[in-house]
Amino acid sequence: MRESVQAEVLMSFLVSEELSFRIPVELGYETWDPYAVRMTFHLPGDAPVTWAFGRELLLDGINGPSGDGDVHIAPVGPESLSDVRIRLRVGADSALFCAGAAPLVAFLDRTDKLVPIGQELSLGDCEVSLEEALGRILAEENAG
Repeated sequence: MRESVQAEVLMSFLVSEELSFRIPVELGYETWDPYAVRMTFHLPGDAPVTWAFGRELLLDGINGPSGDGDVHIAPVGPESLSDVRIRLRVGADSALFCAGAAPLVAFLDRTDKLVPIGQELSLGDCEVSLEEALGRILAEENAG
Protein backbone atom coordinates (compact mmCIF):
# COMPACT_ATOMS: atom_id res chain seq x y z
CA MET A 1 0.00 0.00 0.00
CA ARG A 2 1.64 3.21 -1.15
CA GLU A 3 -0.43 6.22 -0.35
CA SER A 4 0.53 9.85 -0.20
CA VAL A 5 -0.66 13.35 0.56
CA GLN A 6 0.43 16.25 -1.64
CA ALA A 7 -0.24 19.98 -1.39
CA GLU A 8 1.18 23.20 -2.75
CA VAL A 9 1.48 26.37 -0.72
CA LEU A 10 2.93 29.79 -1.40
CA MET A 11 5.66 30.81 1.01
CA SER A 12 7.63 34.00 1.33
CA PHE A 13 11.36 33.54 0.85
CA LEU A 14 12.86 36.16 3.19
CA VAL A 15 16.11 37.21 1.53
CA SER A 16 16.65 40.16 3.90
CA GLU A 17 14.56 42.48 6.05
CA GLU A 18 13.89 44.58 2.95
CA LEU A 19 13.51 41.84 0.32
CA SER A 20 11.21 38.83 0.11
CA PHE A 21 9.32 37.11 -2.66
CA ARG A 22 6.64 34.43 -2.92
CA ILE A 23 7.58 30.97 -4.16
CA PRO A 24 5.58 27.77 -4.65
CA VAL A 25 6.45 24.98 -2.24
CA GLU A 26 5.26 21.41 -2.70
CA LEU A 27 4.45 19.52 0.49
CA GLY A 28 4.59 15.75 0.38
CA TYR A 29 3.94 12.84 2.71
CA GLU A 30 4.37 9.16 1.82
CA THR A 31 3.32 6.14 3.85
CA TRP A 32 6.62 4.43 3.00
CA ASP A 33 8.31 7.09 5.15
CA PRO A 34 5.62 7.76 7.79
CA TYR A 35 7.67 9.95 10.11
CA ALA A 36 8.76 12.51 7.48
CA VAL A 37 7.31 15.31 5.42
CA ARG A 38 9.03 16.73 2.37
CA MET A 39 9.08 20.31 1.18
CA THR A 40 10.25 21.06 -2.34
CA PHE A 41 11.15 24.71 -2.81
CA HIS A 42 11.01 26.20 -6.30
CA LEU A 43 13.38 29.16 -6.21
CA PRO A 44 13.61 31.32 -9.34
CA GLY A 45 16.60 30.42 -11.49
CA ASP A 46 17.55 27.36 -9.44
CA ALA A 47 16.69 23.69 -9.58
CA PRO A 48 14.03 22.66 -7.04
CA VAL A 49 15.42 21.82 -3.60
CA THR A 50 13.77 19.21 -1.39
CA TRP A 51 14.11 19.03 2.38
CA ALA A 52 12.79 16.13 4.44
CA PHE A 53 12.24 16.40 8.18
CA GLY A 54 10.01 15.05 10.92
CA ARG A 55 6.27 15.45 10.60
CA GLU A 56 6.07 16.09 14.36
CA LEU A 57 8.68 18.85 14.02
CA LEU A 58 6.37 20.68 11.62
CA LEU A 59 3.37 20.12 13.89
CA ASP A 60 5.25 21.29 16.99
CA GLY A 61 6.68 24.31 15.13
CA ILE A 62 3.22 25.61 14.27
CA ASN A 63 2.45 25.93 17.98
CA GLY A 64 5.85 26.95 19.39
CA PRO A 65 9.56 27.03 18.58
CA SER A 66 10.78 23.61 17.51
CA GLY A 67 13.99 22.12 16.14
CA ASP A 68 17.56 22.29 17.32
CA GLY A 69 19.44 21.25 14.18
CA ASP A 70 19.30 22.19 10.52
CA VAL A 71 15.54 22.81 10.58
CA HIS A 72 13.96 25.29 12.97
CA ILE A 73 10.22 26.09 12.84
CA ALA A 74 8.39 28.66 14.97
CA PRO A 75 5.19 30.70 14.89
CA VAL A 76 5.68 34.39 14.12
CA GLY A 77 3.27 35.59 16.81
CA PRO A 78 1.58 34.35 19.97
CA GLU A 79 -1.91 34.19 18.47
CA SER A 80 -3.31 30.83 17.41
CA LEU A 81 -2.50 29.87 13.82
CA SER A 82 -0.21 32.82 13.16
CA ASP A 83 2.27 32.68 10.31
CA VAL A 84 5.11 30.20 10.67
CA ARG A 85 8.80 30.77 9.98
CA ILE A 86 10.91 27.90 8.70
CA ARG A 87 14.70 28.26 8.85
CA LEU A 88 16.78 25.73 6.91
CA ARG A 89 20.50 25.64 7.59
CA VAL A 90 23.43 24.01 5.83
CA GLY A 91 26.69 24.79 7.57
CA ALA A 92 26.97 28.57 7.91
CA ASP A 93 24.33 29.20 5.21
CA SER A 94 20.64 29.43 5.95
CA ALA A 95 17.37 30.27 4.24
CA LEU A 96 14.28 31.68 5.92
CA PHE A 97 10.72 31.11 4.71
CA CYS A 98 7.37 32.28 6.04
CA ALA A 99 4.06 30.49 5.47
CA GLY A 100 0.53 30.77 6.73
CA ALA A 101 -0.20 28.21 9.42
CA ALA A 102 -3.64 27.29 8.02
CA PRO A 103 -2.43 25.47 4.87
CA LEU A 104 0.25 23.67 6.89
CA VAL A 105 -2.36 22.54 9.44
CA ALA A 106 -4.66 21.40 6.62
CA PHE A 107 -1.79 19.37 5.11
CA LEU A 108 -0.89 17.81 8.47
CA ASP A 109 -4.56 16.98 9.09
CA ARG A 110 -4.64 15.07 5.80
CA THR A 111 -1.46 13.16 6.75
CA ASP A 112 -2.99 12.34 10.14
CA LYS A 113 -6.05 10.86 8.45
CA LEU A 114 -3.76 8.65 6.39
CA VAL A 115 -1.43 7.69 9.27
CA PRO A 116 -2.34 9.05 12.71
CA ILE A 117 0.58 10.66 14.51
CA GLY A 118 1.93 8.16 17.02
CA GLN A 119 0.76 5.16 14.99
CA GLU A 120 3.49 5.14 12.35
CA LEU A 121 4.79 1.76 13.50
CA SER A 122 1.40 0.16 12.87
CA LEU A 123 2.00 0.36 9.12
CA GLY A 124 3.59 -3.06 9.09
CA ASP A 125 7.17 -4.13 8.63
CA CYS A 126 9.02 -0.94 9.50
CA GLU A 127 12.41 -2.52 8.78
CA VAL A 128 11.42 -3.25 5.16
CA SER A 129 9.98 0.27 4.78
CA LEU A 130 13.17 1.78 6.20
CA GLU A 131 15.29 -0.28 3.82
CA GLU A 132 13.15 0.86 0.87
CA ALA A 133 13.36 4.50 2.01
CA LEU A 134 17.14 4.36 2.38
CA GLY A 135 17.40 2.75 -1.07
CA ARG A 136 15.36 5.57 -2.60
CA ILE A 137 17.41 8.26 -0.83
CA LEU A 138 20.70 6.71 -1.97
CA ALA A 139 19.39 6.39 -5.53
CA GLU A 140 18.35 10.08 -5.51
CA GLU A 141 21.78 11.13 -4.22
CA ASN A 142 23.61 9.06 -6.82
CA ALA A 143 21.37 10.40 -9.62
CA GLY A 144 21.84 14.05 -8.62
